[in-house]
Amino acid sequence: MVLTAGPSRQNSAAASQERPRVPAQAYFVGSAVFHYLGPSFAVLLFARVDVLGVAWLRIATAGLIFAIWRRPWRAAGRLDRGTWVSIAGLGATLAVMNVCFYLAISRLPLATVAAIEFTGPIVLAAAGARVRGNLVAVAVAVAGVYLLTHIRFAGDPLGIGCAFANAGLFALYIILAHRVARHSALRGIDGLAAAMLLAFVFVSPVGLGGALRAFTDPVAIAAGAGVGVTSSVIPYVCDQLAMARLPRATYALFVALLPATATVIGVIVLRQFPSITDVAGIVLIMIGVGMHRAEPVEAEARPLYPGAIRVETEA
Repeated sequence: MVLTAGPSRQNSAAASQERPRVPAQAYFVGSAVFHYLGPSFAVLLFARVDVLGVAWLRIATAGLIFAIWRRPWRAAGRLDRGTWVSIAGLGATLAVMNVCFYLAISRLPLATVAAIEFTGPIVLAAAGARVRGNLVAVAVAVAGVYLLTHIRFAGDPLGIGCAFANAGLFALYIILAHRVARHSALRGIDGLAAAMLLAFVFVSPVGLGGALRAFTDPVAIAAGAGVGVTSSVIPYVCDQLAMARLPRATYALFVALLPATATVIGVIVLRQFPSITDVAGIVLIMIGVGMHRAEPVEAEARPLYPGAIRVETEA
């Protein structure tokens, strides 16, 4: 006798499929909050651990979690030399970008560094997409950067230099992550996981020494691991879940709000209150991010990072 699903069972299955899922916007909010909440915790940790040591703890924690979860080495045999070069480049970029970012936020307000960070993607969009409006977006963002940096540059040139280096590396990250993400042998964030393991290798020569002090401090170790989870694991996963369901135009609009998120977190966690000039500069950069337009890309070429506005490049 063959058993078939009756109407009640079919209705039950249909009802289960129609149950409301977590809204995609909620995933983006989680990504946006943790993207800067983690660095704000890192700033607090600078009192116990060297800046470069905190960067090492962040990457080491993220690398360990991604290794256990994704086991990216399973795809190693299916990757060609060019893909490995891109993954290695992405790992090196992640390592240096994190170091520059942490050096910058140790000297400048989090909101300032976060706003400058987005100038890299805006300039990349103007260079890579043939959209006239991007030139206006760049001009608006440059005005915002001027308001944020024209006073601080004289007071802390190293901090400003690291912030702009981080912005440039952010743009390079987008290009390399785009290439890695489009490889058919890599599923989801496997390419990012492999790059994070290599980032651990690249950051160890400069960061391990600063992290040694934390090994005898359980509180510092726990805090460093927390920074890694909140900075490099939760936001990446939330970002993937959000971009899988949000239209690119909607996601790009939400991205424009990230400097505001950094400002709010800086005020609440770090008590970093921006001046009127700072707020004006941040708003101009947000407008520039919101105005930029990228050329259409394939669905599988989605960015892997909060704020990583996809720009079509040659693979």
